Amino acid sequence: MWASNTLLVGDSRISHTAQYLATISVTLGGLLMGTGIGYSSPAGPLLMSNSTEGGSLQLSEDQYNWFSSLMNLGALVGGVLGGFSINRLGRRFTMLVSGPIYLTGWALIGFGQNFATLVAGRMVVGACICATCVVVPTYVGEIASPDIRGILGTSYQFMITLGMLYVYTMGVFVTNWRWLAALSAVPAVPYFLSVIFIHESHTFLLAKGKLEQATASLQHFRGKHYDVQKEINMIQQSLEDAKNNKPSLKEFLRPHNLKPFVLCLIIFVSIQMSGLGPVLFNMSFIFKASGADLDDNVSTAIVGVVQILATALSCVLVDKAGRKLLLIVSAAAVSLSLLALAEYFYMEERNSEWTAKTLGWLPLTSLVIFIAAFSIGLGPVPWVLMGEMFSPRVKSITTGIINMAGWFASFVMTLTFLPLRDVLHDDGVYLLFACVAFCILLVLFLALPETKGMTLQEITAYFGGPKFDSTRRDPSKKNDTENA
Repeated sequence: MWASNTLLVGDSRISHTAQYLATISVTLGGLLMGTGIGYSSPAGPLLMSNSTEGGSLQLSEDQYNWFSSLMNLGALVGGVLGGFSINRLGRRFTMLVSGPIYLTGWALIGFGQNFATLVAGRMVVGACICATCVVVPTYVGEIASPDIRGILGTSYQFMITLGMLYVYTMGVFVTNWRWLAALSAVPAVPYFLSVIFIHESHTFLLAKGKLEQATASLQHFRGKHYDVQKEINMIQQSLEDAKNNKPSLKEFLRPHNLKPFVLCLIIFVSIQMSGLGPVLFNMSFIFKASGADLDDNVSTAIVGVVQILATALSCVLVDKAGRKLLLIVSAAAVSLSLLALAEYFYMEERNSEWTAKTLGWLPLTSLVIFIAAFSIGLGPVPWVLMGEMFSPRVKSITTGIINMAGWFASFVMTLTFLPLRDVLHDDGVYLLFACVAFCILLVLFLALPETKGMTLQEITAYFGGPKFDSTRRDPSKKNDTENA
């Protein structure tokens, strides 16, 4: 089972430098996602209090609720467009186009004079964010060799957390939501400029019949001394199978496609149902409701720092500890931290003065653990899984559907968070989220296989898909063999 993996990564002549550089370039797109997600936390109180000098635009609680959640609805559109674009126009082209559109979205927010313009800008930002989170994991999963695919895959989540920390930190010093929007747009510039210099994915080039360019691209990513022919043959076989057996409903329902799809769908949707979106979008409001003494934005920035450190740790551990272990530990810690937060608000509702004095440290500690645990496993690792668990013939369809479902779940949870608080109160909401996180833990423990160190083709074969025939000869060498 591991023979092909040895052939691909066991050669000491392989070079990872180009893979690391390309991954750094494209995962700068994660900064865009991070600023988009994090913006509403420091900007929300400013938008509702009309902090802009000389301005008259002020959002009600209902308007802010829609403003913070509609980014997810825009992401639904972006997921469809991104899935179409990466297959028709290319991975690199899709990333290049998203940068200027992302700047347009932030311009609508920063210069907006009414609620409709703010919402339009928020949805444009959401569309670009989702298109980016479709193309970047796909690109990284294709260019990465199996031995470092885990660390490269988790680097996207690391950049997301870096973008969130950036906007959280700006929220401590900037008290004008328009300037916050301008600062949030800045990461689009280095992202666009860096993508200009990357090579197109060899998988996409092979799919378009550009064998010479694909070989040159793969040679670039593996190093000039590495023999890329076996890997080219393997990818060609996968693409040939996909071409001869175009995806249909029957093909989609085959176990090797349906099993990883259902598994990833459950994981992505459940993560959103566990309260991730509401917590990230409304962190300042959560700290304010807790009655803690520390400034809301400072507390949020502290959580952002912890998120960065935990995600960096995940990048190191994912190829050593494995995907499954990190996810299980993460889900368990998320569930316990949400349970602790629910307990705090339960006590606070019954004796607020005693709770704030005795347990005032608990909200920040619980959210630090929540974010740290999420960043170690549930944040970065599902992106790795989505990039490696699907066969090429259904990858664009499955990743598009999963992204859409995840963003829709995030939209629903973010939109209903404040109404849920009114009905269930704070303790009931976080208890509900804790129960969902525990259900994720059960699914991971019972259903998720360990994919550490496996090639993409081996993962497909694990779920019952076709196995790569290592004896199949390179067509280009057929005539030479016959002549000999």
